[in-house]
Amino acid sequence: MLASHILDRLHKGCNNPASFTGGAAIGWRSRPSVADCQTGAILARKSYLFTSESVSEGHPDKVCDRISDEVVDLFYRESLAAKLDPWAIRAACETMATTQRVVIAGEYSNTPKSVTVQMIQNAAREAIKDIGYEQDGFHWANCNIDVVLHGQSADIAQGVDAKQPTNQEEGAGDQGIMFGYACNETPELMPAPIYYAHKILADLARDRKAKKGDAALLGPDSKSQVTVRYENGKPVGVTQIVVSHQHIVEDLSSAKVRGIIEPYVRKALPEGWIGKDTVWHINPTGKFYIGGPDGDCGLTGRKIIVDTYGGAAPHGGGAFSGKDPTKVDRSAAYASRYLAKNVVAAGLADRCTIQLSYAIGVAKPLSIYVDTHGTGKVDEAAIETALANVMDLTPRGIRTTLDLNKPIYSRTSAYGHFGRPADADGGFSWERTNLADAIKKAVA
Repeated sequence: MLASHILDRLHKGCNNPASFTGGAAIGWRSRPSVADCQTGAILARKSYLFTSESVSEGHPDKVCDRISDEVVDLFYRESLAAKLDPWAIRAACETMATTQRVVIAGEYSNTPKSVTVQMIQNAAREAIKDIGYEQDGFHWANCNIDVVLHGQSADIAQGVDAKQPTNQEEGAGDQGIMFGYACNETPELMPAPIYYAHKILADLARDRKAKKGDAALLGPDSKSQVTVRYENGKPVGVTQIVVSHQHIVEDLSSAKVRGIIEPYVRKALPEGWIGKDTVWHINPTGKFYIGGPDGDCGLTGRKIIVDTYGGAAPHGGGAFSGKDPTKVDRSAAYASRYLAKNVVAAGLADRCTIQLSYAIGVAKPLSIYVDTHGTGKVDEAAIETALANVMDLTPRGIRTTLDLNKPIYSRTSAYGHFGRPADADGGFSWERTNLADAIKKAVA
């Protein structure tokens, strides 16, 4: 009854839920979140379990993400080499991979004429080779690669292309909502479950590709899952660890696979997080010899929760890989992460979710929403106003601030688009915290 009463008052426009009977004891924030209103949740849980998964670069869907992003990078490299206008490039590349076959489809416009079908095929083969596929059912050297890219719709282009190179009113490439998130659970300001799930697989892939020790017995395809125990809102340990990893020696036992993988897991996780009660599931179904696109068809854009926050934050629904940065599915998601991370880095909140929304052909965001989940040091509305003032959130403004017109995308295709160190060449520029001081001043 109390929850219903509170929600009724909220829907009637009351903005001070703490003044309700019992409100102060319950601990409402000054502004309830959308989720609170929808569910009637009035108690913030402090102790719970939360699970996130990751998949490696050899997972079939990630192979496709990598190839799609390699095509985008190829367009940018060739454009820069020919001293063409990188602002003009439009690309939306989708990939499907199955047994000994890759299909690359999608749209493009204003791309360098120097890019040929053979160059795209070569880029795909090099990506598959780098991932490590040399198995009978999927081999970089002899798999069939079909390229069926075609020109972009003129109906879309008329709303997206700027009328001149310096026009700030370049429209968004599509409608949609994008979310960014940051929290202080890890130094990288990422949720702990997804951060450590990624780290386990990235460390294994590094040594597998370097043929270091017994890691050389592993194949490219793998998945991880980490269940983290929270106490008083802080991550303190893991209760369940899942790693399923392909191996290239067919009769390799699960015990042997665990012997290879367990040290990597222990090294990746913080000291003391693994206890005697932690449950391990290493290749729980047994043999994992056939993997990658030979074992399961892959598609671009099918691992969007892995790409972002592991389910710890909302997702707008749009995938990233294969898209140039006029597509706000990608660039505005990067911008919202950039802003959320800088809000937390500025000490204005321990957790921050930001939503941006856009309409196709319209430059400015339709809305900016901030939720600090009860951890904010200043009013959320003040942060919303500050963010609109410190960063130009038009598609052109985002591309300028984050310097996105570069061949920096293939490296994002596995182990997460967020929580990675910013690179000297501009890769992962959205992970910088150089906007924190400006945001603090703007809300002062």
